[in-house]
Amino acid sequence: MFLDAAEQAVTLLTPLPLVITANAVIGRRWAPHVAAILAGFTAGATFLLGAFELTGPSSGPRNPAGVDIGYMVTGLVAATLVSKPVRERLSRYLPIDPDNPVHSLALVLAVILFGTQVSAVVFTDVLAADLKIPPLNIGDLLAQEAPFAVIAFAGVGLYIRRSFAASADRLGLVAPAWWHITLALGAAGAFWVMGEVSLWLSQMYTPDITTKVQNTSDHLFGALGGPAGIAALALLPGFCEEVLFRGALQPRLGLLATSLLFAAIHTEYGLSFDVATIFLIAIGLGLIRRYANTTATITCHVAYNLLASFTIVGPFQLGGYAVTAALLGVSAYAMWRRRLVPPTSGADEAPAAEEPVR
Repeated sequence: MFLDAAEQAVTLLTPLPLVITANAVIGRRWAPHVAAILAGFTAGATFLLGAFELTGPSSGPRNPAGVDIGYMVTGLVAATLVSKPVRERLSRYLPIDPDNPVHSLALVLAVILFGTQVSAVVFTDVLAADLKIPPLNIGDLLAQEAPFAVIAFAGVGLYIRRSFAASADRLGLVAPAWWHITLALGAAGAFWVMGEVSLWLSQMYTPDITTKVQNTSDHLFGALGGPAGIAALALLPGFCEEVLFRGALQPRLGLLATSLLFAAIHTEYGLSFDVATIFLIAIGLGLIRRYANTTATITCHVAYNLLASFTIVGPFQLGGYAVTAALLGVSAYAMWRRRLVPPTSGADEAPAAEEPVR
C-alpha cells in the first residue's frame, strides 16, 4: 500500500505508455475510439485492482477493505468517462475536446489519482505508515518528483506533436515580466504567513495530529537538512509539481479540480489543517498561473519551500511581513497600471490566454 520512493516513481510512470499513445493518435479518424479504449482500460484496471485486493489470497499484508472498495468505486466513476455524452457534458464546464484522447485520458487519470489518494487518507493511518518508510535522500526525492515533470511533458506531446519550444509554451514555461516575479515572491510570503496561521490553529485545536504530522515530516525529511537537501526540497517539488498541475493540467481541468488533486497528493499531512492550507495555496498558485505563467508559479513554490525550511522569529518575522506586503503592493500597482495602459511589446505583454482546445 505505502511505497518507497523508487516504487512510487514506477507507479507514477505507469500511465506513460498510455499518454504517449493518446498523443500519437490525435488527428486520426479513429482517435475517438482510442479515447474510449484508453479510458475504459485505465478505469477497468483500477476497479480490478481493488477487487483482486479485496477478494484475493490473504497471504502477506493487505489493504484495509475500505481502501479496496474505494479503488473499485473510483474505477466505476472513472469508467463513466468512457461515455462520449458524459465527456460532452463536462466540456460545457471544462475546456476539453470530448473526442480528444489526451483530454479523455487526463480526466480518467485525474479521477483515479484523486479517488485512490482519498481512499488511502480516509481508511488508513498514513502518518503512521510514513514513519515506516526510510528517510528520504536527494535521490529518493528526485525519483519521487521527476515523474510529475515526465508526465507533464509527455502529456502535451513533446516531440510527438510539439517541439520543445512549443511544449514549453503550452506548459507556461515562458519568460516572466518583472511584476510576475514580485507577485510570485509576495505570494510566497503570504503563503508562509498562511502556514504560520495554520500551525497556530493546528496546535490549538488538533495538538495530537499536529505532533504526528511534525514527527512524520521530521522522519521523512530529516536527512535533507543540509544546504543541498534544502535546495533539493525547494527546487524539485517546486519545478516538477508546478509543471504538471499548473502547467499541464490546469488549462484542461480548471483551477478547482487541479487544486483538489494537488492537495490530495500530499498524503504526508493526513487529515489536518495543513491539507486545507495546501488546498488554499494551490488556489493561489493557480491564480498566478492564470494571470501570469507557470514560470511565476515555480518561482513562488520554490520561494515558499525555502521559507518553510527555516524558522523565522522575532524581528525577522516582522520584516518578512513587511517585505511580503511591499512585494504584493508593488505587484498590485503594476497590474492596475497594466489594466489602464496595456503594454504593447516586450516581456510586459499581457500573459497569453490558456491554450485553445486541441
